[in-house]
Amino acid sequence: MSGGLRVSVADGTGVAVVTLDRPDRLNAIDLALAAELAAVWRSFRHDDSVRAVVLTGAGERAFCTGIDRSADVPQPDSPHMADDPLLTVGPKANGLWTPVIAAVRGMACGGAFYLLGEADFVIADETAVFFDPHTTYGMVSAYETALLAQRMPAGEVARLALMGTAERVSARRAYEVGLVSEVTAPGEAEAAALRCAAVLASYPATAVQGTVRACWAAQEATRSRALAHAGDLVALGNLPAGRQAELFAARRREFRTR
Repeated sequence: MSGGLRVSVADGTGVAVVTLDRPDRLNAIDLALAAELAAVWRSFRHDDSVRAVVLTGAGERAFCTGIDRSADVPQPDSPHMADDPLLTVGPKANGLWTPVIAAVRGMACGGAFYLLGEADFVIADETAVFFDPHTTYGMVSAYETALLAQRMPAGEVARLALMGTAERVSARRAYEVGLVSEVTAPGEAEAAALRCAAVLASYPATAVQGTVRACWAAQEATRSRALAHAGDLVALGNLPAGRQAELFAARRREFRTR
């Protein structure tokens, strides 16, 4: 893999660790990293030696902060064919039913929910904080909201999505509302995820994969319908890209002056 993604598999464990490796960009996803993520999930479908996966982010500041704002994503003229490069960054979008455990440290926001929404469960350390900045910058939170709705009560999803950057959900609160399954001491989330992954990897793979598939099948109809509407909602509700950039730049200046 390139500098955007690190993949390691410890001999004999059956556990792979996939690390978003752009700490200087708070592990934001550019087009190259999006392609790498899709490729690695597809590769695991053909690798019987990988029986469980831990997904994490490099550095202490962030798990992932979503799409890299500097990414240039050319769009068709029709709003009904808008391209979202994050739609294929998750394991389930690539047909992978090997279990994936996310280990979160620091910020997880915006497009990070494409990844967290397709992990089978999430472990976070006490430094983790979750938020969705879309509305603050004049964007519709549609795909993220659809994925979060599979894990959290509707009112909690609405609050997180609507409040934008004004709402920061702590690891403890995320645990209380079901987004996170375990909270660890700072820096211990990956180790906890590895312990769980080792257990899963020790079981018969087809039984584990079938159970993952069954869990997702229970949610699939609702999620598929929600995602089918998401593109049109984004096209209708988003401010023009230039105005979004103005709001984003103003917000950054505000943070620097505090």
